[in-house]
Amino acid sequence: MVMRIGGMASGMDIDSIVQDMMKVEKMSLDKLNQQKQLLEWQRDDYREMNSLLSTFDQSIFDGIYRKSSFTQKTVTSSNESAVSARNISSTSNIYTTIRVDQMAEVAYMNSAGDIRASTDFDLDGTLDVERANLTNDFTSNTFTIQAIQSDGTLGDVIEFTIDPATDSLNSIIQRINASNAGVNAFYDEQTGRLSMTAKNTGDVDAQAEILVTGDFLTSSLGFASDNIAAGVNGNEGKNAIFQINGLDTERFTNTFQINGFEYTLNQVTDDGDGVTEAGELVTITSETDTDAIYESIVDFVEKYNEVIGKINDKVSEERYRDYTPLTEEQKEGLSEREIELWEEKAKSGMLRNDSILTRALNQMRTDFYNYVEGIDTNYDQLSEIGITTSSNYREKGKLIINEAKLKEAIADNPMNIYNLFNTEVKDADGNLISEQSGIARRLRDTIDNTIESIEARAGNSYYSYSQYTLGRNLHDIDRRIDNMEEYLIRIEDRYWRQFSAMEKAIQRSNEQSTYLMQQFGG
Repeated sequence: MVMRIGGMASGMDIDSIVQDMMKVEKMSLDKLNQQKQLLEWQRDDYREMNSLLSTFDQSIFDGIYRKSSFTQKTVTSSNESAVSARNISSTSNIYTTIRVDQMAEVAYMNSAGDIRASTDFDLDGTLDVERANLTNDFTSNTFTIQAIQSDGTLGDVIEFTIDPATDSLNSIIQRINASNAGVNAFYDEQTGRLSMTAKNTGDVDAQAEILVTGDFLTSSLGFASDNIAAGVNGNEGKNAIFQINGLDTERFTNTFQINGFEYTLNQVTDDGDGVTEAGELVTITSETDTDAIYESIVDFVEKYNEVIGKINDKVSEERYRDYTPLTEEQKEGLSEREIELWEEKAKSGMLRNDSILTRALNQMRTDFYNYVEGIDTNYDQLSEIGITTSSNYREKGKLIINEAKLKEAIADNPMNIYNLFNTEVKDADGNLISEQSGIARRLRDTIDNTIESIEARAGNSYYSYSQYTLGRNLHDIDRRIDNMEEYLIRIEDRYWRQFSAMEKAIQRSNEQSTYLMQQFGG
């Protein structure tokens, strides 16, 4: 550490002199810091564009990329309280009549009586402690449950093990309900009885739907061996029985799918007299929801226009080279508003005429303009469904929708429009064949390639400096800044050594002059 003598002998403001001299030396460091700031601004702008593209890509995936976006239908029931329906995946419309003869029901069974020998029974007490409060004791610490599954067949036998020292009736009930045994159980404190209900409706071919073993269930908890043997304390599962378009059939559940439509039976409509009357039939009809499909396409077009608008703004943004990033010293003399306005100019044009983004814009326009080979020729280009490019060159490729023509195309055949957007054809290596693939599929491929190119140049929040081009440049500048800062410390120390030596020399000269004056004066 250099001893700093600040002008005591010379009367000079050495500190200010050194600071002024260092300002010249620090100009190189300021330039490096400004270069670093420019690179960081450019990196941030790149990442902002990537975020924009990623959001657009996700909106395509969630919107027109899904087949369900083009199979939206308005489904109507003549008796919604009896039978309701909705479209899942059907591309065609329906006219269906349904008569409901029997609703699907769940199997259940209850304890034959109060399981408590004493009202002191504690649901949360350990079984070792509560044995004395049960009407019937148990000898086995294992029991099994087997129940109907969602496909109408009996599931696997699920075995449970009891630890009387730690388990309570409540903890065992919770384990049963959380397991894949296929039942829900509960204890009624008012009656002291338990109930066990199948999670799935249906009849297992006239067999029992719930079967149990183990004297903990069949003795202590008062269950029969199955729901049929339970008699009045049980209920047999039932299938839904109905007639659809004159065909008698049944299902395990009240909600089921036929030809891409999901039906839900809510109540019986058959009066049981063996004669089908008009009032017993529920009519289900559907028609294409043109407005919903139209809105999906409009949303896609609006987001595309927004994206290319922002990218066009970014690549055509004016670059003000006279507005360099402000140094800390420069900021000290400005107000916050002045700094904000200056940096707005300084940040402008970081991606002006950027090759990655201009290439992406050109490719996206090509994705939209080119025909899609191999699909219906009446629907193989956007203009054929009423979507064209604006004739105003200032709008730089913005899409315009002819509402009447697009709605007409949707009403005619929405699946042809789906194919125009989403047909996918790949070569033997798994690469997309652009000419034969739909517009949305091409666009997503272009977006993926652009994001990959930008990340190679500007990385993302998870990348280290060494993984992208600008990061490596930033790392190099950081290294140069560190070296420059060390160099400036050495320069400043040298100046102080020189001034300190001068101060010492002046001090000695002053001391000698004082001595001589004293001698001559004496």
